[in-house]
Amino acid sequence: MIIGIDPGHNGANSSHPAYINTLIWNGQERETCDTAGTQTSRGYTEAQFNFRVAMFLRADLLHDGAKVVMTRTSNNGIGPCVTGRAEILDRSRANVAVDIHADGGPPSGRGFAILEPVPDGPNDQVIAASETFGRDVRWAFERYTAMPPSTYDGIGGITYRDDLAGLNLTTVPKILIECGNMRNVTDAALLVSTAFQQGIAYALGAAIIRFLDNG
Repeated sequence: MIIGIDPGHNGANSSHPAYINTLIWNGQERETCDTAGTQTSRGYTEAQFNFRVAMFLRADLLHDGAKVVMTRTSNNGIGPCVTGRAEILDRSRANVAVDIHADGGPPSGRGFAILEPVPDGPNDQVIAASETFGRDVRWAFERYTAMPPSTYDGIGGITYRDDLAGLNLTTVPKILIECGNMRNVTDAALLVSTAFQQGIAYALGAAIIRFLDNG
C-alpha cells in the first residue's frame, strides 16, 4: 500500500515571506502558497510538531511494510506550496493520505478537528472514502490519545472545508487533522511531548490500517 503524509508548513517558511505569500489557485479561490503555521506561547512551532509526528508515523508505516510518500523530508526548508503538496500525493496514487497540522485556535478552546473535503470536481471520486477515513481517524484519536474532539471547530471533531487546496485538489482519499490547539495551555503541554507525538502517530497508523482493511 502507498500512504501519503503531508506535514504542514516548513521550518524556514517564516524567513521567506515572498515565497510563501505567492498566490496560488486552490480550486475555489486564490490563497497564499503556504504560511508559517502557529506556535505555542513558548515558541514551539507547529511546523516542528507536524514534522515530528509525520516522521514517527512514517517509521511505523515502513515497519508495517507500506510505501510512504512525504511532501517534505526535513524541517529546515521552505514549502512546497499547498498546491505542490497536493500534486505530490496525487501523483503517488496513494491509497490514503493525511495532512498533519496543529491549530492556532482560541486559547479557551481544546481538541482535535478532522477537516474533510467537499465535492468540487477534482476530488469528487474520493469524497465518500475521505469521510470514511475521517471517521476512522476520529475513532483512533478517541481510543488512543488523550486529546478530546474540538470544542470550537466542527461537530464531534469533524468539519467540512472548501477553502483548502490540499482537500480541494486531492484525487486520493484524504483528510487534514488538527491534532490539538497550540494556543490552549492544556493542549500545548500535550503537543510538545515526544510521547504524545508518538501516540498521535500510533493513532493515525491505526486509523490508516482500519481504513485499508475495510476498503
